[in-house]
Amino acid sequence: MNTTKKFRFGYTKGDRNGIFLFCLILILGVGLNYWSLNSFSKTHRADELTKIEDSIQRLVDSLKIKQSLESQRVIYPFNPNFIDDYKGYTLEMTVDQIDRLLDYRAEDKWINSKADFQKVTQVTDEWMKEYGPYFKFPEWVVMAEQRKSNAKSINLLTYAEKKDLNTVTASDLMEVSGIGEALSSRIITYRDKLGGFVDMIQLKDVYGLKYDVIENLKERIALKSPMEVQKKDINTISVLELSELPYFDYEQARVIVNFIKLREGIDDFEELSKIEDFPNYKLDRIQLYLEIKE
Repeated sequence: MNTTKKFRFGYTKGDRNGIFLFCLILILGVGLNYWSLNSFSKTHRADELTKIEDSIQRLVDSLKIKQSLESQRVIYPFNPNFIDDYKGYTLEMTVDQIDRLLDYRAEDKWINSKADFQKVTQVTDEWMKEYGPYFKFPEWVVMAEQRKSNAKSINLLTYAEKKDLNTVTASDLMEVSGIGEALSSRIITYRDKLGGFVDMIQLKDVYGLKYDVIENLKERIALKSPMEVQKKDINTISVLELSELPYFDYEQARVIVNFIKLREGIDDFEELSKIEDFPNYKLDRIQLYLEIKE
């Protein structure tokens, strides 16, 4: 006879103990898994927070370094004529201000004073106060501005008081507003090449000597002893003789002489303009050495 006592639902005590043990193990397993997941989640979140904090710290450090560099930025003296897009940006100029300067320079015009710069670019007084002290113009510009500021107190020279263009020195020329060491040297060199100026109009051929500077020169200097020239008849001149005169090389002289022979002489210097690549702008200077005889 089986004496094992059965409990409700037909489970024995051993069955009940087995189920209880299974449930305990299941609960422990679920609890352990929850603890592991929760622990991993906290660790993961902590790692993520650490990464975010590191990123923020790097950003803050970067901003601090940038601010430090800007506070220590060194501005070296510069010529405002050569400000380009990048330089203008670093100097906190607006796009319109930079464009006005670049357009002005594109016309081969130069800024020669702080006042000129502000007039052209329309930068503010505050900008000029901050960056104007760093402007550095060539020495001859500074000297020219000083002479210009003193010019109002100087009376115009009479013809007798003016110096002779064919005898002036480079130092004399540098007293003229707008003429520095380079231009004075070019004028002297060109004068030597010509053997002496025949007319003041020949100053136009000096590279870099602009009209307004020539006018300044005429206020202090005159051509008192022009070089004497025995003009030659262009209708009878030889290729060699023509090539020895200013403004012509041998090839140009040959083309001109052949042109005149084919036309059996010319009646007006303007006819030379029909020659291909002829320098028409020099017709007035050519007539200083040549003539057309009847």
